Amino acid sequence: MNVLAIGCHPDDIEIGCSGTLAKCVKRGDKVTVCHVANGNMGHEIIKPDELRVMRAQEAKNAGALAGIEVVTIDVGDLLVNGSDIEQRDKVANLIIKVQPDFIITHSPTDYMNDHLAVHRLVWDASFVASVPQYNGGGKAAVTPLYYMDNLAGVNFNPTEYVDITDEIDQKIEMLECHVSQLKWMRDHDHIDFAEFVRSCSRFRGLQCGVQYAEAFTQSYAWPKITTKRMLP
Repeated sequence: MNVLAIGCHPDDIEIGCSGTLAKCVKRGDKVTVCHVANGNMGHEIIKPDELRVMRAQEAKNAGALAGIEVVTIDVGDLLVNGSDIEQRDKVANLIIKVQPDFIITHSPTDYMNDHLAVHRLVWDASFVASVPQYNGGGKAAVTPLYYMDNLAGVNFNPTEYVDITDEIDQKIEMLECHVSQLKWMRDHDHIDFAEFVRSCSRFRGLQCGVQYAEAFTQSYAWPKITTKRMLP
């Protein structure tokens, strides 16, 4: 299968679903990760132009650990707009290029405006990509859409789980590639964010009877519904 995960910032996918994506690669899937925003505002000291380059490389380093292709729409932080036609069409063009069998993105109950804007862009683009007359003859099927967990699981009620017990160390290793973020949080905020993410995965594992898990909900909107188990 072709799997497409679209997050907002360069580390969002590692936080929410990288264990699942690593598991997809292991079963033979072609996995593509896209971050819509470039993360250029994600530091109090490093300047945006420098940070943009750093974070793009960190994302590629993380993807390389699992055999995942990483691409970017390269929108500046705080400029992601769920109603922006140009941004929507860039996401739609990516969907046409990847031809995914399913898509993972942020949930409609996420906590950050940029994340919610990406949710809206993906929702709209997943339909736009299916209209060949709009896309110069190119099209992609309207596929199942899955929402990854909110940060700390707040306001998120899972309907599906993926056992990532065998992938948890790889998930954390991928997250640690985002040095600009994790080092700052450890040094200045006194937060071990890798441990935070591991703890959330343990909590989701307790809910479904395994050691570590990632949680999802599915979009129950026609024609995105399927009887098939798409997640690994």
